[in-house]
Amino acid sequence: MSDSQYWSATECVSALRRGEVSAVELVDGAIARIEGLNPRFNIVVATDFELARSKALAADGLLAAGESVGPLHGLPITIKDSFETADLVTTCGAPKLRDHVPDTNAVAVDRLTEAGAIVLGKTNTPLFASDWQSYNAVYGLTRNPWDPERTVGGSSGGAAAALAAGVAPLEMGSDVAGSIRIPAHFCGVYGHKPSHGIIPLRGHIPGPPGALAAPDLMVAGPMARSPQDLSLALQLMAGADTLNSTGWSLKLPPPRGRDLKNLRVAFWFDDPRSPLEGAVRSELEATVEALRSKTNVVEIDIPFTLDEVLEIYAPLLMSMFSDRLPGLVRYLATTASPALKLSERLGHYFDPMRTGTLAGTGLSHKAWLDLDERRTKLRWTCRRIFSEFDVLLTPVVAFTAPHHNTKGNLFTRSLQVDGERRRYSDHFSWIALATTAFLPATSAPVGVTSEGLPVNVQVIGDYLDDLTTIQFAELLAEVRGGFQPPPLPPS
Repeated sequence: MSDSQYWSATECVSALRRGEVSAVELVDGAIARIEGLNPRFNIVVATDFELARSKALAADGLLAAGESVGPLHGLPITIKDSFETADLVTTCGAPKLRDHVPDTNAVAVDRLTEAGAIVLGKTNTPLFASDWQSYNAVYGLTRNPWDPERTVGGSSGGAAAALAAGVAPLEMGSDVAGSIRIPAHFCGVYGHKPSHGIIPLRGHIPGPPGALAAPDLMVAGPMARSPQDLSLALQLMAGADTLNSTGWSLKLPPPRGRDLKNLRVAFWFDDPRSPLEGAVRSELEATVEALRSKTNVVEIDIPFTLDEVLEIYAPLLMSMFSDRLPGLVRYLATTASPALKLSERLGHYFDPMRTGTLAGTGLSHKAWLDLDERRTKLRWTCRRIFSEFDVLLTPVVAFTAPHHNTKGNLFTRSLQVDGERRRYSDHFSWIALATTAFLPATSAPVGVTSEGLPVNVQVIGDYLDDLTTIQFAELLAEVRGGFQPPPLPPS
């Protein structure tokens, strides 16, 4: 099955329909790939291969009988371990959930399996999906197929690694701080952060198992090796949850352009908060140059800075998690905030990510409403940008996949970028705009550095223009980038 291990989901399903391959063959090939790679890379962390094989046999039987089947019929997939899966353990990397076996699937998982997908197993994630590396006390550390000494990213790191390593053709991630886009960049695959609210999050951890309310900034979205698969999976997963389905329906607008020459493309690669690593800049600038003869691409002056976006994003983000902090930490953060504000008024510099994090731990409802008003003004500013341009290209993150570093936390770790020490929290910088303003953003591979590490570009669009950013990623792959397999040994 080595020839099929890097087929896209669309190619797999087409081959199944034509009788060129069976679901059992696809499932067995994926199982063999997992068993061959997992000892080194630790990508798939919970499995039920017997159940997957039985479902593949049933899928082949339906095809042989000429039965009407779903658009993913017989397709083996893996699922990020933050999404609940019926009768398959779901831990989100938390030791206290080591024995958590849900009775039902998360809504988004249900929509993929109802379309015929077969779940092989779960992919690794950091503790409660809260880091840009994928390691935890339950399953350990996941390694990057491009370089085992480097991270796969997080929190959808196992998902991105599964795609890059040829384990599965389709995955599902979640994203509140780049958790789809950054792993896709570190592993050289495609990932789509949808417009906020279009895919139900019921059955996702966090919140806690059984939670029904959707978190403020978080989304679920598809990850794949091709933009076509992103579009297919997005349209299967998107739509109202049960509470709204009697009166609400979702109809995403069609892509703004079917070819590059009719698209207006802007790019924004420079902000003093997060200068780009030289190797990343080189790949992004080469992408712009490749586009110049194909479309109208211009560098624009963005009417806000990354710091200004983070001043809104950081407290909103931390307010989602403050109930999990120890009481003393919340008290100290709350009492420290006025002193920080006074210091800012006196002209001292504070990192808005750190300041906002402290403020968010003790956020009052009035303060949340004030931030929501600022967020809404930012959304209107973005609407004006996308009345002039169809997509905005930015970095996903300023650097390629870092080496593993599991000491400390998000605010005590640091990074080496072109020989200079940078805050680990720099991961937040370029992903914050799309999350804060509820915008769709597609992470698309555009090249590989001289060190042999992949680089993605972030394609941001107007709210609900998800099919435009995905379509642009597809068009871009014709002139620059696209998925490339990492240098792994054949299975």
